Amino acid sequence: MLRDPAAAEDVVASAFERAYRKRRQFDARRGTARAWMFGVARNAALDELRRRRRRAVLPLDPADESGPPPEELEDPVRRAAVRAALESLRPRDREIVALKFGAGLSNGELATSESNAGTLVHRAMTTLREACRVPA
Repeated sequence: MLRDPAAAEDVVASAFERAYRKRRQFDARRGTARAWMFGVARNAALDELRRRRRRAVLPLDPADESGPPPEELEDPVRRAAVRAALESLRPRDREIVALKFGAGLSNGELATSESNAGTLVHRAMTTLREACRVPA
């Protein structure tokens, strides 16, 4: 979200400090500890972005450099279409897609209710699919 490794390290440290200070507020009935920690980290990152008055942009390429380059695995035209489609999503939808498929969170961990999360994911993916359609 920050696109700055040094700032991200600071935000992670801040998120763990916040989580430690507010550990008594965690309620297992509302979700898993993992989802709660993601929320704390997300809020810390958003606070940092607000402080900087910057717009949050999720990275479009995975950080993992192992294996063949992505260009060898996919059609470059399709890859460009997906990249453009991700950039066209609303920030909230990009975040939902990143948390669901990048961080591997379940629907129950994404929102207060699984059905609400399922709806959010479905809408984001529908928008993404429509934006990915490349004219033949």
